[in-house]
Amino acid sequence: MAVEMNTGSMSRKCEFSNEEISRYSRQLILPEIGVEGQAKLKNGKVLIVGMGGLGCPCAMYLAAAGVTTLGLLDYDSVEVNNLHRQILHTENTIGFSKTKSASEHLKRINSRINCIEHHQRLDSDTALAIIKTYDIVVDASDNVPTRYLVNDACVLAGKPLVSGSALRFEGQLTVYNYKDGPCYRCLYPKPPPPETITNCSDGGVIGAVTGLIGSLQALEVIKILAGLQASYCRRLLMFDGMTGDIRTIKLRAKKDNCPICSVNPTITKLVDYEIFCGSCATDKTSSLHLLKSSERISVKDYKNVIDEGRQHILIDVRPSNEFKICSLKNAINFPINEFESGHIFDYVENMTKNGDSEVFVVCKQGNDSQKAVSILKKKLRDPSAKNDILLSITDIVGGLAAWSAQIDKSFPTY
Repeated sequence: MAVEMNTGSMSRKCEFSNEEISRYSRQLILPEIGVEGQAKLKNGKVLIVGMGGLGCPCAMYLAAAGVTTLGLLDYDSVEVNNLHRQILHTENTIGFSKTKSASEHLKRINSRINCIEHHQRLDSDTALAIIKTYDIVVDASDNVPTRYLVNDACVLAGKPLVSGSALRFEGQLTVYNYKDGPCYRCLYPKPPPPETITNCSDGGVIGAVTGLIGSLQALEVIKILAGLQASYCRRLLMFDGMTGDIRTIKLRAKKDNCPICSVNPTITKLVDYEIFCGSCATDKTSSLHLLKSSERISVKDYKNVIDEGRQHILIDVRPSNEFKICSLKNAINFPINEFESGHIFDYVENMTKNGDSEVFVVCKQGNDSQKAVSILKKKLRDPSAKNDILLSITDIVGGLAAWSAQIDKSFPTY
């Protein structure tokens, strides 16, 4: 049936079938939504950047609500460690691109929607052209360079940005570049040092937290499309999943001297955001290169050390909770964040006195182990230490991830 939509002096017809009226009936009967609001949802175009823990629940609720055009942008493929929080993906879609996996699931929720798959990494060459074709952008990304890129592209294209984040038990949500509200650069003019950033693969995250924030992102999008007041324009929601506390912080209007959203911006085009942030536009843990090749050993060479029966010390510097998940035989756990206690130095010195002259250090992926080797060598060679000893202290390249991939495929990964 045709439903006539009156908007002041203007009127136009928006076609709603009987099935659509039934499907969206619980929204249509809301005075705040009604026929006009539902028509705006139907005509709305939303781009979701990142089909992970935030993007999946956001996309599900937008599809279910009748937002007909959804752009799904992600360069990655589905992995088993995604499944505890990225609820559009299943065991059957492991190995699929996340955009394909999400699109197929969303169309099973609502066959009327149009999913546009952008299976690519967003960059300065493509972002603006893609974002210009949508009404609203959802930032469900997981890295700092992409956040700056999406923000700048939204400012240049004049699009509101619904931004969410989640890590461990905590989540945040706000709306940028909307009704004189600030943009991301207004709050964070300079990116944080790369070494201070923790991602989900390193710090962990609770899936229900991403579900909550992603759902709230969908709610903000629905309200903006329907012409209602956004709750988190110039406000920041902060959720603590451990305590259950939800706080909101008032944000000021856009900064007069913001380099991109002010009246006289100094940034007028997209830049190289990986260079700007000093980090990669991915949630994958970057490999550090802190040691000389002579201070490192491959997992295959370490396997030879074991097979030859060479007497040695194996120190695992992961957090104790990760050590409980899995560990190599005879490994001793000294978390790197507890090195300040000094127990590790006393232990190594005592073991050295007993004849163990080789020390190997391992972690999850071979980054913290390099840091640990540097600390151990500096401390144990310090004349102020109990003994100014020179040990063979070696990092195991690639850590336990490399051991699982190259030596023992039955060894668990996480």
